[in-house]
Amino acid sequence: MKLWKLLGIAAFAGVATSGVVVARNQRRRAAYTPDQVRERLHARVAEASRPE
Repeated sequence: MKLWKLLGIAAFAGVATSGVVVARNQRRRAAYTPDQVRERLHARVAEASRPE
């Protein structure tokens, strides 16, 4: 029974940690203005369409 408690706590910690990572990434994305997003997308398209 002790093993199940430990596994439950570890699972809870993993879910909480992944939630923190997702929230941090979302905040980072939300900090961009629409013009910055557009510029980044244009740069990525230009880089992807450039022949190697």
